[in-house]
Amino acid sequence: MIYSRRAVLRGIGASVVVGSAGGQTVAAGSGFEVVESPTERTLYDVERTAEGLYAVGGSGDVIERTADGWTKIIDGGPTGNGNDLFSSDVTDDGKRLWFVGSSGAIGEYDVETGSVNDLSAPNDVTNNFNDVTVTGQAREANVYVAGDSGKMYFSFDNGETFDSTTPGSGANLNAVDFSDTRQGHIVDGNKSVFVTDDGSTYDKIGIADANENLYGVDSDADDDVWICVGGGRIFQYDGTEFVPFDVGDATLRDIEVGSGGGGLTVGGGGAVVERTDAVWTQLSTPTGKNLKAVARGSPDVAVGASGAVIER
Repeated sequence: MIYSRRAVLRGIGASVVVGSAGGQTVAAGSGFEVVESPTERTLYDVERTAEGLYAVGGSGDVIERTADGWTKIIDGGPTGNGNDLFSSDVTDDGKRLWFVGSSGAIGEYDVETGSVNDLSAPNDVTNNFNDVTVTGQAREANVYVAGDSGKMYFSFDNGETFDSTTPGSGANLNAVDFSDTRQGHIVDGNKSVFVTDDGSTYDKIGIADANENLYGVDSDADDDVWICVGGGRIFQYDGTEFVPFDVGDATLRDIEVGSGGGGLTVGGGGAVVERTDAVWTQLSTPTGKNLKAVARGSPDVAVGASGAVIER
């Protein structure tokens, strides 16, 4: 099994136009429940590893889902300085959890032993890191970090050394996801999408009519890319064009679509939208807190503001 990332309106009874063709669906019961969280700080990302689910968040909190519920395992991040952790990802074998955040924070957590490898401030860079994706096995990972300064930082030696490149105009890079060892996509704050096939050079491929900021990306193949944006819009890239889907008006922060076509996206005000049978449907949820990230599986989990955790 390969572990990887992939990121709605709460109004019960509301309807929403879905899909570019204008199909319509009604808000449905979601099955999600609020569960107790060990932190009141915002949780920015959640991942499924070989040892279960982990989430990362404000002040460097890392929490783990155990048989007895969620528990905090790291307080202060990889440096112990309390830098916020904005993103996480897991190696293909599920054995290492990587996380990045403010002031150049980068950490590698061994989910089997509980040890943390602090790799913060590569090349003395202390900018905010917004997102991370890793490919390959534990101890042999390629690591890709999206920076707030518009730079992509990349390491082909498990984080021992990093190089960088500026794919676009220098706008903040909001999200990154790779579908293969060195193939993936990034989105930035200038409504741009970039693609790479070598992990170090990027070409812009869109989006001409995004109109809203791009926040989350799920790269499953060169011709199978999903992007969530502000204003309740989703774009699917099929290798030729970006197909828009309107799913409400919430700002969507994270999206995850599986190989079978099922998917979830989450965002502001407790927004959760689910894709089944090629149709996106808004779900009613038990929280009004802004959701930042989602992980599909058993259970489905979304996390967000004030330590919010909901499960299905």
